[in-house]
Amino acid sequence: MIQKLARRTSQVTVCTLLTAVITTPALFAQGAPPKQDTLLTRWVIDGGPTMLFIGAAIVAFIAISIYNFMALTKAKFCPDDLKAVLMDHMSNCRVRSAIEVAATHPSYLGRMVAYSFPNIDATQPETLGRDQVEDAMADFTVNENRKIMTWINYISVIAQASPMLGLLGTVIGMVSAFGTLKTSGGADPSQLAGDISVALLTTLWGLINAIPCIIVFYILKNKFANLVAETVHTSEELLNAAVATVNADTLYAKIPEGIAV
Repeated sequence: MIQKLARRTSQVTVCTLLTAVITTPALFAQGAPPKQDTLLTRWVIDGGPTMLFIGAAIVAFIAISIYNFMALTKAKFCPDDLKAVLMDHMSNCRVRSAIEVAATHPSYLGRMVAYSFPNIDATQPETLGRDQVEDAMADFTVNENRKIMTWINYISVIAQASPMLGLLGTVIGMVSAFGTLKTSGGADPSQLAGDISVALLTTLWGLINAIPCIIVFYILKNKFANLVAETVHTSEELLNAAVATVNADTLYAKIPEGIAV
């Protein structure tokens, strides 16, 4: 009798444990809070794997833009202090001293003067070899501008690649949506919502990155062109100052036409 009672008790216990194991996950699932749809999930993560490449393009655009804005400054192209020192030397025909000062300065103007002014020809007092100096200045600008424009052009590359990445995500989302329609056999909006999110979010973020890229590219390009033009103009002023000093006596000796002596 006792053995039967013990056997029945053990059977009841096993059944109770099995019932608990089976029903507990369902109870926890019913009582668990629903998954929250955050802004990060809704606007970024739902875009799918393509968002990683678009995010990398956004980070690259920000980093390159900061670098270019820091590099394209007046202090690094045509600083006023260097301009004043060089003007003093050239006005007094101290060309060698001007070249030595320029060679120690890392600015665009300093490197241009150090590269081009050694072509000044003292045997041509009327021009001081202006043609050779201007040719050297042109060679310098071509070489230097290519290096600097490389970093500015990277922004243009990102501006063109971002919409393409967005279009890639759109195609992936549409292909997945048609695959869902094929397998489900119907147009259930809840089944297509994820695929449509991929298609629209990647296009959205691709355009969000491309539009500022285009604007910043032209801002930096124009800023660079203005800085180079100012530097070249300053170099020409330095050369003109030396020419004017060398030919001062000749210029003052000339009598303007129409003036009676």
